[in-house]
Amino acid sequence: METLPLEVTRAAGDLRALVGRLSRRLRQTSMVGEMTLPQASVLSVLEREGPATPGVLATKERISPQSMGAILISLEALGLVSRTPDPTDGRRLVISLTETGLQVIHGARRQKEERLAQALANNFTNEEQQVLMAALPLLERLARLL
Repeated sequence: METLPLEVTRAAGDLRALVGRLSRRLRQTSMVGEMTLPQASVLSVLEREGPATPGVLATKERISPQSMGAILISLEALGLVSRTPDPTDGRRLVISLTETGLQVIHGARRQKEERLAQALANNFTNEEQQVLMAALPLLERLARLL
């Protein structure tokens, strides 16, 4: 394995820590009242990947099927997901986002984007904003490479 320049290694560590802090801060923006992070995560998976069985969701979220069951019961009680029989195997259930669940996801996304936009507009000069915007394609490329 080749030895990487020290400044590149340090920059990678700084970037990892920074992205982690930014991600945590954005997650602190609540999706809906008292919704938990696991509930929000399940909604995001369903929005991104479409309907899935509870077992598939549990695997994707790396939690037990029992824990996923509890999350799904709470999401269903809130009207954010629905359960329907699997068309290919009536013994299994398929979980889907409801229209309300989709609105919650989109509302949370808008709320987080508004929070970011306000922080950028109120705390960064036009030149700093331009630097950040110019870095976005590079960060996107980096994300694709990992």
